[in-house]
Amino acid sequence: MNSAATTVSAALPGNHGEGILNLPVSAREAFARFQSHHDPADLDTVLFAMLEDFMPRPPARPLAELPGDTRLMEDLALDSIAITEVVFLAEELFDITITNGEITQVGSLDALQCFIRAKVAARSVR
Repeated sequence: MNSAATTVSAALPGNHGEGILNLPVSAREAFARFQSHHDPADLDTVLFAMLEDFMPRPPARPLAELPGDTRLMEDLALDSIAITEVVFLAEELFDITITNGEITQVGSLDALQCFIRAKVAARSVR
């Protein structure tokens, strides 16, 4: 692990396992900022990095630049295994629970962003 990765991982609050370390430094930094400031833009940065990590090929444009109605499976070629991996990582990083029934209702980038934001917000209320 390079020194920049070590510095960022050491600054991450809580125990988030190895999953965060697979993401780019920019996503790890956004995660650390999100943990302290709860800015949805940082959450989106982490979420898009998670998706890109499990995509079979890199997107033509950054996910943040794609239309919100971009479909996870049809347009981004995420299969059910990749989506399951994204769910597991989101649960680990954001201390949320996602059921199979819930995730099957999420089909686009906008829907996923809204869904994860709502889950994280609900967790904060607990």
